[in-house]
Amino acid sequence: MSASDTPPVRRHMERLAAEGIDVVRVTYPDLIGTERARDVLLDHLPSACDHGLAFCRAVYHTSPQGDVVPVSGGLDAGLPDICVRPDLDTLTPLPWEPGVATCLGDVTDPATGRPAPESPRDLLRAVLDRCAEHGLRPVVGPELEYFLCDAAAETPTGWRRYNDAEGVVYTAGLRADDDNHLLRTLRLLRDLNIGVTSGNHEFDGSQFEINLTHSDAMTAADRAFRFKAAIKELARKEGRLATFMAKPFNGAGGSGFHLHLSCVDEHGTNAFADPSASYGLSATGRHAVAGVLAHAPALAALANPTVNSYKRFGPDTLAPWLIDWGLDNRSAMVRIPPERGSGSRLELRLGDASANPYLLIAGTIAAALLGVLAGEEPPAPLEGYGYDTTKSPVLPMSLPAALDALEADTALTELLGKDFTTSYLAYKRDEVARFQRHVTDWEFTEYAYHL
Repeated sequence: MSASDTPPVRRHMERLAAEGIDVVRVTYPDLIGTERARDVLLDHLPSACDHGLAFCRAVYHTSPQGDVVPVSGGLDAGLPDICVRPDLDTLTPLPWEPGVATCLGDVTDPATGRPAPESPRDLLRAVLDRCAEHGLRPVVGPELEYFLCDAAAETPTGWRRYNDAEGVVYTAGLRADDDNHLLRTLRLLRDLNIGVTSGNHEFDGSQFEINLTHSDAMTAADRAFRFKAAIKELARKEGRLATFMAKPFNGAGGSGFHLHLSCVDEHGTNAFADPSASYGLSATGRHAVAGVLAHAPALAALANPTVNSYKRFGPDTLAPWLIDWGLDNRSAMVRIPPERGSGSRLELRLGDASANPYLLIAGTIAAALLGVLAGEEPPAPLEGYGYDTTKSPVLPMSLPAALDALEADTALTELLGKDFTTSYLAYKRDEVARFQRHVTDWEFTEYAYHL
């Protein structure tokens, strides 16, 4: 039998075996964007591809503390299965785990054979299909920040910032990274083949940003998901904690998840570019900006998806909390970088690092598409420093308000899908309810001695 006659799974197995790999880790994102996985011995990969790997569907409804949230299709249905099949096109060796390769998995409901309603990757697929119907192919560049922490038994959380150096924004080397975390991580991520290009220390002590190249939207989401999982795993190997929490420390700023978005048309031309039009943006580009602005309150529920997210907002935080846009203006929610022509794009600065990459990208693209279909123009761009409530409307300032805005935005939820939206709202409202019942350290400190 020639190589061309060998079934694809066998070709992959032969290649992996030649590289000394005997285990394949099949991963997929849950509803909040964390990694769920199973390690499969190489000899059993054909069975995993043919029959799939069974997981309980309620994994999508399980909180970070292990509670199973009563979302329709989970507990009420007797905890049925989902089926996960390896996507062999995404196979790549794990540079820090000898003998292990990893790939993403595609999730289906075995009862229907269709994608599971809560599957973030399939939600993005559905939104991209809608874009394709209108001759648009989104291109996305993700930017993510995170904090690195060392164990510290003496602190209430058990963790402290890895390096407390301040005033070291946009630096590299030992000045703010005395254990060379960034260099070591960059090299390992390069070998993971997820399109990492560069990195630097960010604004606050122990905060880092690593940049990923732009690509088609699905590949960008896959790479951002794998990036977050890899950063956290590499920290664990060193006894550290890497967190993409929106604002993990009172004495520091938050971590963002910025998205650069453009679209190409059927001819591969940037559909946002028109040097002769207003602002150097085509009608499609301007309408996309208008759509993101119009649906920003609902989009916040996906871009800022935790109770903690809204503690990142506020005056002088450099985190956008007003609905506005500007030309190369970093104080605006939507920034238009200075490049034009093939580099024409918008940068959504709303998202924080805790966002699920698939949901943030799907929601942003859906809002932009709705703007293109509505054909409305954005208001005049912001000039000067922003954060002026007399000039721009305020975003939702809490997770409950953002969830209400998402539920009320019927155009966006229709595009995202009723089943997904219902599950997401139920899951996140349970999170809010659990938080509201929880007695915090702040409350005890504030009240216990005096009252």
